[in-house]
Amino acid sequence: MANLSHPSEFVLLGFSSFGELQVLLYGPFLVLYLLAFMGNTVIIVMVIADSHLHTPMYFFLGNFSLLEILVTMTAVPRMLSDLLAPHKVISFTGCMVQFYFYFSLGSTSFLVLSDMALDRFVAICHPLRYGTLMSGAVCARLVGAAWAAPFLAMVPTVLSRAHLNYCHGNIIDHFFCDNAPLLQLSCSDTSLLEFWDFVMALAFVLSSFLVTLVSYGYIASTVLQIPSASGRQKAFSTCGSHLALVFIGYSSTIFLYVRPGKAHSVEVNKTVALVTSILTPFLNPFILTLRNETIKAVLQEQMQKLKRPHRAL
Repeated sequence: MANLSHPSEFVLLGFSSFGELQVLLYGPFLVLYLLAFMGNTVIIVMVIADSHLHTPMYFFLGNFSLLEILVTMTAVPRMLSDLLAPHKVISFTGCMVQFYFYFSLGSTSFLVLSDMALDRFVAICHPLRYGTLMSGAVCARLVGAAWAAPFLAMVPTVLSRAHLNYCHGNIIDHFFCDNAPLLQLSCSDTSLLEFWDFVMALAFVLSSFLVTLVSYGYIASTVLQIPSASGRQKAFSTCGSHLALVFIGYSSTIFLYVRPGKAHSVEVNKTVALVTSILTPFLNPFILTLRNETIKAVLQEQMQKLKRPHRAL
């Protein structure tokens, strides 16, 4: 028998409660995943290829779209294969690796969102100093810190999970190696780990959320002082898509992870995690294109270029 204090593998229940009907989930989830992948890839390609988008705002946006792709890749392909597999197992090492990358990439995405808020704050509140304050070197440092900090901070977090005693079995009632289900399998004293998780959530999620709130507080104060209605509308329009991303991303993540303790409703957490893992990355490209006039203009320009060769023929 396997040594359950350190199991060689975990069983991911996923959507086993649906029984044979879980196969029907494969098609819709696959379509959402592919659309999310293609939509975010299009944004990345546009940011790289079009000179109109070579600005700090779209540099951060390209990084955010890349993170959306990578976060979904850590959990969704595995979930899709498990929907069709009779035995939904993941190795202990594979579980720890998935845990590490999912939370590192997720934390990075929130720091990039706060970078985007800072960019809008400087652009609207200090337009004459924008070129200096948001230079290429500054943007590179901001993004570099956003990537490096979570990946470094998650090392002790994942190592602590690897050394827990899992004496309550090896069955995870989730579709990926989430934090709360792992802690529920442990018979070790996890109070210190839970406090560390809460500190990590404060450091990466709530702190970036606070930066975003303060930035938009100053933005709103500045915009309201603009005398013309058209000027106010133009200023707010540049922030609309970012605000939508902030609302969707932070609301679900704060609900899931910015709470001390491990006694959470598994089914509710699983549903909200599904929204953040597959539905939100699917919606984000549409939010960005429908509410961002610059991206819509670039898309229309590219579509016209594609049509010209056909007309010539």
